[in-house]
Amino acid sequence: MAGLATSNSIVVPDSMLEGGGVTVIKERVTAINSKEKNVTLAGGKVLSFDKLLLANGADPVIPPLPGIDAKGVFTLRSTPDAEAMIKFIDERKVQSLTVVGAGFIGLEVGTLLKQTHPDLKVTVVEFLAHPLAAMLDGDMASKVASYLAEQGIELRTSTKVMGITEKDGYASSVELDSGDAIGSDMILLSVGAKSNFDLARQAGLDIGDFGIKINEFMETSDPDIFAAGDNVENKCLVTDKNIPGALRGTAVCQGRLVAKRLKGAAIPFTGVLNNSCVKLYDLCAASVGLTEEVAKNYGIETACFTVDSRSKHGMINGMKPWILKVVFNKENRKVIGSQIVSMSEAPVKEIDVMNMAIKMGAVPEDLMTINCAGHPDLSSEPSMEPISIVGVQASGSI
Repeated sequence: MAGLATSNSIVVPDSMLEGGGVTVIKERVTAINSKEKNVTLAGGKVLSFDKLLLANGADPVIPPLPGIDAKGVFTLRSTPDAEAMIKFIDERKVQSLTVVGAGFIGLEVGTLLKQTHPDLKVTVVEFLAHPLAAMLDGDMASKVASYLAEQGIELRTSTKVMGITEKDGYASSVELDSGDAIGSDMILLSVGAKSNFDLARQAGLDIGDFGIKINEFMETSDPDIFAAGDNVENKCLVTDKNIPGALRGTAVCQGRLVAKRLKGAAIPFTGVLNNSCVKLYDLCAASVGLTEEVAKNYGIETACFTVDSRSKHGMINGMKPWILKVVFNKENRKVIGSQIVSMSEAPVKEIDVMNMAIKMGAVPEDLMTINCAGHPDLSSEPSMEPISIVGVQASGSI
């Protein structure tokens, strides 16, 4: 969307697959016969299998709004979607964009298009109380909201879209539950994704509340059929409850383990913590595990600690602020979640340290004794390393 990468550069070329002995067939699968162990393609061809992997991803959610079929209304799930949006902006000389949904995809697209088209008026409408609700608590998200306002992005939270008005077949405004209308030459719907389970049901596979049921080896209820990615039901490593899986890192890891399984290995996929990060202009945000708000919904009593830090030693030019929040389970004192908002790129990856802390069952004293690599240009002073400071604050407090 920002013109920093070509379409060809972000996909695996067929030649690479074919060079590795993979046969590439570009055609829709219309049926799976699990008893006969074959799949039928749209053209009528039937392919037999010993093992089958369902990795058909998810489709964008399209809410049933009046005017949803107007020209200029887009969803973003694939490269052709992005290309169509860029073409529409250039051809229609788009002046105003409304993004419906303040998740990381909606905000990234809105900010990227604002960067490449500085005069573009961008409005983001979110039904929930704050942006990035799946990643951040309200206190951390407020910093994101303030920053976006500084960049000229208008953010309307706790607001519901009621419909789309069109003129001559093209979208012209977005109608809100407040009675207001936002003039919009172009609209991006970014309100989530849903998997298509038609093939899985046809194959007789067990489906849970959030996706195809799998065991720890990515095997479905039919041991000769695997499933991975957005279409499977995952287990949260904190709550042990089933949750959806909708992140690239999870899909890549699951696909890797399926490949290992097909080669005879038995490496379990134990669950997810949904660690993710996003970049909006110069601001970076990241999250792992449970937010304070989600933990409370699960009935978990929490203790939370937030520490301000900086990307470099205080005397170094170019120092940028960043903030770490850590969520503990008050009952067992273990880390169950963490969030970062940073004005520098490097600190945001400390979320991966917190990811391992959750997986290892870390308590405050484990954080307090962490010894992070330090350098004046690369990190805050050791006395300001926020992970260890959180450990100090939490030790004895919970």
